[in-house]
Amino acid sequence: MSDSRSDSNDGWEPDPEWDDPGSDGEPVGWPGLSELDPVSIVVGTIVGIAGLLLFLQPTVRVIELFGVRIPTFVLSSGVLSLGFAVGAPAYLRRGYWLRGVAHAIGAVGFGGLFFAAGFGSLLLLWAGLAVIIGGVLFLAAESRKLE
Repeated sequence: MSDSRSDSNDGWEPDPEWDDPGSDGEPVGWPGLSELDPVSIVVGTIVGIAGLLLFLQPTVRVIELFGVRIPTFVLSSGVLSLGFAVGAPAYLRRGYWLRGVAHAIGAVGFGGLFFAAGFGSLLLLWAGLAVIIGGVLFLAAESRKLE
């Protein structure tokens, strides 16, 4: 029995640069300092800290910050929102429209979750979730237009 899906790749050729990045003789390694984007490094570091806080949540339940005890998962959403809020205007100013909008959606959505926990507001919780889910759907639709 023949599988009809195998017929769709008959004309496919692998991209040698993708399969073997050093095949053209150029050295492959870490990018130089001049090639690094400082905004992406700052945003990535902040988002990485948020991920670390979420990872630590099972063992470190509460963190005291400025005299206030905050559950680790709540602090994680606040830090994540901060990272996205830093990235949104930076990318929009550079002309990266979709990347900037994605960061803005994340900042508003996760900020809503952070403040919902801080204020004990069910309305803010649902609003934050709606922004995140709506943002995911919007970004999925926009990413289809990229090709």
